[in-house]
Amino acid sequence: MRVNIVGAGLAGLSAALTLAKDGVECNLFSIQQSERAQSVMAEGGINAVLDTMDEGDKIEYHFQDTMNGGANLADPNAVDGLCSNAPAIVRELETLGVPFGKNDKGIVQRSFGGQKKKRTAFVKSSTGKMLMTALIDAVRQYEAQGLVYRYPHHCLEGLLLRDNECSGVLISDEFTGDVYEFYGPVILATGGMNGLFEGMTTGTTLNTSDATAIALESGVELANLEFIQYHPTTIAIQGKRLLISEAARGEGGRLYVMRKGYKWFFMEEKYPELKNLMPRDVVSAEMVRVVSLAECDNQVFLDMTEIPAFIWQSRLSDLREQCVNYLNMDPVQTPIPVSPGIHYFMGGIRVDERHRTSLSNLYAAGECACQYHGANRLGGNSLLGAIYGGRVAAQAVLEFADRDALYRRNALEDVPAHKVSPAVSARVTAILSNSLQIIRHEATIDNSLKEIKMMLSDIDNPAERRRLRLAQAVLLSAKYRRESRGAHKRKDYPEKDDVNFHKQTVVKRNGDELEISFCEIPERRT
Repeated sequence: MRVNIVGAGLAGLSAALTLAKDGVECNLFSIQQSERAQSVMAEGGINAVLDTMDEGDKIEYHFQDTMNGGANLADPNAVDGLCSNAPAIVRELETLGVPFGKNDKGIVQRSFGGQKKKRTAFVKSSTGKMLMTALIDAVRQYEAQGLVYRYPHHCLEGLLLRDNECSGVLISDEFTGDVYEFYGPVILATGGMNGLFEGMTTGTTLNTSDATAIALESGVELANLEFIQYHPTTIAIQGKRLLISEAARGEGGRLYVMRKGYKWFFMEEKYPELKNLMPRDVVSAEMVRVVSLAECDNQVFLDMTEIPAFIWQSRLSDLREQCVNYLNMDPVQTPIPVSPGIHYFMGGIRVDERHRTSLSNLYAAGECACQYHGANRLGGNSLLGAIYGGRVAAQAVLEFADRDALYRRNALEDVPAHKVSPAVSARVTAILSNSLQIIRHEATIDNSLKEIKMMLSDIDNPAERRRLRLAQAVLLSAKYRRESRGAHKRKDYPEKDDVNFHKQTVVKRNGDELEISFCEIPERRT
């Protein structure tokens, strides 16, 4: 047996490492080398209860913060596993060479949004880069042993289906244009749906959303697509949004808006306990609210000028460098103008606690999967979820897949690789951005659905039709969740409705139509 892993960020590397340690071969496909993966861009840190800050932190507190932050829409048993395994994962990363900040009691941890304890371990504001470096090196030893086969500049074109199960992947070589069939179990670790919102996200433009669109087209269930996280502190730069890490607020950065000529620290006034470190959906919504008030200016600022010099030097030096290089502004001296930008997709491919999808022999992990975060993700849980999720998916393959299955690879002739044109991509972005802002309304969602339907009637390109179907699925998920919860806020339904919508939104293709249903959240096992 050889397992096919699509995506070589943290989730993909974690899955490959888990399989290789068990002596199982895998193919590792990616559009670019791992050094260019989305995971490299993560800044703030990784959550785990180490309690090195003398705050009496407990794994149960991490669990409760994660569930509460996600508006109780996550699978509690999956979250339990995530939080329980976090301390061992961080300590293992330390043994792999990740240079976490240290004090005399061990790894230093900082405050992060939605959490009442300091439990975010970090490497300045380049944590993702350091974690990726460690896992890349760890996987390389198994490449040398012939257990991990690297295929950079290779792109997913489709899933191979047989007898209602996934039997492999259709992969194209971006350099030669050749297309191949690779047979065996499949783990998708392809990242978020940035391609649906071109230029509007903090994430890499290489995460096109097309793998998730392929899964939907193949009959795989998706879930919670309406929950799109807007990070409060981003700035528009060429082609994307620059993230100003939550670490800045964790170290003392303060949000304010000018109201009648005076600085109004609105988060501190309304939320005196967590202040600027409320969950991201709350902060982003408050920013939208205050700039709409007649007595306020239309720009929110992040004031980091009171952060001590030793913190800048030891923990935030790379964040300062980004501000100077990209914005020509020094945050030590000048407040930075910020606004919410799309940062993370809580929804994606629907998986169970073991990261199995609705299609046998297909697994998903990382941001492309719908797991751990419910209606809103806590900062510091994405890196953890990617590493843990990749590990769990690989363990599930080891348990459920046929280890004696023979590995096959077939080269195909005259099979073109289809791509989404820039014009169609830009049009989809324009349609979705009109109706999937922080505050939404059914009338604008319906208008967007009509536009997508018109485009579908005029387009024959399979890749473009898949992209449009995925956009349609996101819009339908937002339309039929008629409540406000987490990152999904409706002007026409401003209250949370636990009676009807304390459930997971599920979308599945049925012929030419998409079906929306709502599934109960599992009970927590005792």
